Amino acid sequence: MSKKEEIVLFWFRRDLRLEDNAGLYHALKSGNPVLPIFIFDSDILNKLDNKKDRRVEFIHLALADIKNKLEKQGSSLLVLSGTPIACYQKVLSDYNVSAVYTNHDYEPYAIKRDQLVADLLAKNNITLHTFKDQVIFEKNEVVKDDGLPYTVFTPYMRKWKSKLNSFYLHSYPTEKYFSRFIKVKSFSFPSLHDIGFELSGEKFSIPTLDEQQIRKYDQQRNFPAINGTSRLSVHLRFGTVSIRQLATKAKEWNDQWLNELIWREFYMMILFHFPHVVNGAFKKQYDRIQWRNNEQEFEAWCRGETGYPIVDAGMRELNQTGFMHNRVRMIVASFLVKHLLIDWRWGEAYFAEKLIDFDLSANNGGWQWAASSGCDAAPYFRVFNPYEQTKRFDEKLQYIRKWVPEFEELTYPQPIVEHKFARDRVLMFYKKALDPSKK
Repeated sequence: MSKKEEIVLFWFRRDLRLEDNAGLYHALKSGNPVLPIFIFDSDILNKLDNKKDRRVEFIHLALADIKNKLEKQGSSLLVLSGTPIACYQKVLSDYNVSAVYTNHDYEPYAIKRDQLVADLLAKNNITLHTFKDQVIFEKNEVVKDDGLPYTVFTPYMRKWKSKLNSFYLHSYPTEKYFSRFIKVKSFSFPSLHDIGFELSGEKFSIPTLDEQQIRKYDQQRNFPAINGTSRLSVHLRFGTVSIRQLATKAKEWNDQWLNELIWREFYMMILFHFPHVVNGAFKKQYDRIQWRNNEQEFEAWCRGETGYPIVDAGMRELNQTGFMHNRVRMIVASFLVKHLLIDWRWGEAYFAEKLIDFDLSANNGGWQWAASSGCDAAPYFRVFNPYEQTKRFDEKLQYIRKWVPEFEELTYPQPIVEHKFARDRVLMFYKKALDPSKK
């Protein structure tokens, strides 16, 4: 292609797929050849201390898959590294760009980043077009009758389902227009080392849906020893699967699984409308809690050496695989906050570092739920008993034996704190913080 030929860009972010991609569909239909790009954002990557980050390798592998598919179409993927502004300045100097297409991102950093890019493009008389793609309903599409955002899940979920129809689930047939990708020889593809990272051992495979598994989801989802969940959270996080495809199947196969997809959108909506949750409690009075924040106990929790086998199993699964079963996420979060009285933000940050499916809104929502400081959270007097949780959800100890094989040995640590004592203590601390008359 000629560098003087007028083209449009499609900017991949949280939508790493060619199929059923809203922004890409509109770019391909724009009339000009489409150059797909991805930016390894140094503003984000420089904050990652672990240079064997599973998420970075997952993204790298997903991009390699996209590039391979594009090259079968006689096109390629341009992968850049640096700040978004610097990368755009380079692309605009190399190509005659008439417009940029991308999909919405709702996180606070992304909103600021996109505004900076839009300003740069505007100075060059280039329009930034953005589209809804990673959710079924966004921002103000599901609100109360008075126009205010929901802060309780159940009425939000009911309104969400009442609005759902085929219009919101239709796919974008991008394949019809693949001939409109620019025709180029293969672009060079940076290695992980080139962007400052190392192999983590993470794998990438095309996401698949197991119908029988999803149909049994409501019966099996709480038992970590069995393969009872879809394990699609990482694919939803990076957009290697279409939410419209999943919601369509969920509607048909299992209402409980659909509810989990709605929880994801609920927390995204909360983050958009209440950005203060990133740094503080949704219910601001919970910021008054005086945390103990014992660093040795926090380290024991991180290592999976608390003396509570179900807690330790979860943390070891996380440390070794980058994943943790959702029921166990609730147990370990409750334990950190309520048994050890450690600030939920410490746990949130640890999960953010370790989880391959880390998503700011869901991670924040989950931790604030466990700490009782979030919207529609567990009441503060609800303190999970790890022993009772084990009896209910890992009765045969299969999950525990897998991750904590020494739990019956003398070498296994004694419980870091006694359950009843911890429960009484946290109730006292919470009451003191939430009821000024107790001070």
